[in-house]
Amino acid sequence: MFNFWNMQVKIFGVRGCCFGIANMILVKRIREALYSALLLQDISFFDSETVGDLTSRLGADCQQVSRVIGNDLNLILRNVLQGAGSLIYLLVLSWPLGLCTVGICTILSAVMLIYGRYQKKAARLVQEVTASANQVAQETLSLIRTVRVHGTEGEELGRYKWWLGKLADISLRQSAAYGFWNLSFNSLYHSTQVIAVLFGGMAILAGHITAEKLTKFILYSEWLIYSTWWVGDNISSLMQSVGASEKVFRLMDLLPSSQFIERGVKLQGLTGLIEFIDVSFYYPSRPTVPVVQHVSFSVHPGEVVAIVGFSGSGKSTLVNLLLQLYEPTNGQILIDGHPLKELDIMWWRERIGYVGQEPKLFRMDISSNISYGCTHYIKQEDIEWAAKQAYAHDFISALPNGYETLVDDDLLSGGQRQRIAIARAIIRDPSILVLDEATSALDAESEYNVQGVFRSVRSDLTTRSVIVIAHRLSTIKAADKIVVMDGGQIVEIGSHRELLLKDGLYARLTRKQADAMS
Repeated sequence: MFNFWNMQVKIFGVRGCCFGIANMILVKRIREALYSALLLQDISFFDSETVGDLTSRLGADCQQVSRVIGNDLNLILRNVLQGAGSLIYLLVLSWPLGLCTVGICTILSAVMLIYGRYQKKAARLVQEVTASANQVAQETLSLIRTVRVHGTEGEELGRYKWWLGKLADISLRQSAAYGFWNLSFNSLYHSTQVIAVLFGGMAILAGHITAEKLTKFILYSEWLIYSTWWVGDNISSLMQSVGASEKVFRLMDLLPSSQFIERGVKLQGLTGLIEFIDVSFYYPSRPTVPVVQHVSFSVHPGEVVAIVGFSGSGKSTLVNLLLQLYEPTNGQILIDGHPLKELDIMWWRERIGYVGQEPKLFRMDISSNISYGCTHYIKQEDIEWAAKQAYAHDFISALPNGYETLVDDDLLSGGQRQRIAIARAIIRDPSILVLDEATSALDAESEYNVQGVFRSVRSDLTTRSVIVIAHRLSTIKAADKIVVMDGGQIVEIGSHRELLLKDGLYARLTRKQADAMS
C-alpha cells in the first residue's frame, strides 16, 4: 500500500512538472504573439486603444490564460480520472446506489455549468475594469508633475477609487456566486451520505450487500463527489481564464497592417522629389471632420520647405501622411514620380529622418538613443559626429558617463532631448529630413546653431530635401519655400519676401510674432 501511494505521488509530481513547463512555454508564446500582433497594427488602431488597456492584456490577462494549462487543465484531468475510477467501482459494488450517486453528481454538474458561465462573464468584466483602473493610474503617474502643479491629487484618487469600487462590486457578486456554489455542493454531498446510509442500511437488512461493501461504497462515493466538486471548481476557474482571454485572442487574431504584408517598390536612387497632389484626409475616428482638404504642393531636391499656420490647420497631419502613418482619404503623394503607397514601407522609412515636436527618448544610453533605428553598422565616431552636427556633443560630454549615460525623465531638459533627436535623424543620412517644431524647446543660441543644419542642405551634394514645421520667424526665413495653411487648406505659397508683399495670412502671422517679441 505504501509503495502504491509512493508511486502515485511520484507520478503526480512528474505530471505537475510537465504541466509547469508547458505553462511557461505557453505564456511566453502568447505574450510574444500578442506583442507582435500589436506592433504590426495601423496607427489608427492605437488611436482607439489605450496604452493601459493593452499593457493590462500583455500582463495580467496573459498570466490568467496561463492558468488554463498550468493549473486548471492539470487538476481537471486528475480529478476526472479519479472520479471515473470511483464511478466504475461504485457501479461494480452496487449499481442501484451507484446510479443514485450519478444522479446527484449530474445535478452538481448542472449547477457547476451555470456557475462557470457566470464566472466567465464576470471575469471579462473584471479584466475590463482592471484595465481601466490601470489606465487611470498610468496616466496619473506619467503626468504627476501636472497633477502636483494643479493640486488635483484628490480628484485623481477619486477617479481611481471609482474604478476600484466597480471592481469591488463585481468581486462581491463573484463571492456570492461562489457561496451559492459551495452551498449546493455541501447540500448534495450530505444528501449522498444520507441516501447511502438509508438505502445501504435497507440493502444490508435485506441481505443484498454486506457492511464492508457499504463502507467501501460510502468512501468511494465521497471520492466521486469531491472529484466532481474539484472538477466544477476548476472549470469555473477555467471559465474565468476563458473570459479574460477573449480580448487577448481577439487582439492576437488581428491581421497585420497591409504595410507589413505587401512588398512595395524599392527605388534604385532617391533624389527627394515630393509631390502632394490634391490630398485630403480625415481621421477614421472622426469621419465627418476633414483635417486636410485638397492640398497640392511640391518639395524639390535640395529645397527647404516650411509649413506654417495656426494650430490645428493640418501641418502635422501632412507629415503623418508623408511618413505613411495614415493613408490619404483622397489624392496621392508622389516620391520621385512614384505613388508613396506603392513603395516598400521599411525601405522608405529608412530614408527619412524625422524629429517631432516632443521627441521621445528610450530608457537606454545616449549612444543607443542616437543610433536607434539605423539598419547599417554605426561606429562611435559616427554617433559623435551626428551629435556635433546637432550641437549636442558638448552637453553630452559633460554628463557623468558621457555617451554611456542612461536617459531618464529628470536627466535632460527639453532642448537637450530635441538635440539628441535631431542627432538621431542626422545619423541616418536621410534623403528627406522632416522637422516638426524641432526647435521649439531650444534656446536662442541652440536654435541659431541648429540652423546650420538648414544652411548645410543648400551646399550638400546629396541634395537632401527638408520639410520644416515651425512658428519661429528665424526658422521660417531660412526656407526656400513657405506653405501657409489655414483650416486644412493651403492659402499661400511663396518665399518669405514674396509672402510679405502679398500682405496675407503669413504677413499677419509675422507681424504678430514680431509684436510678441518686442
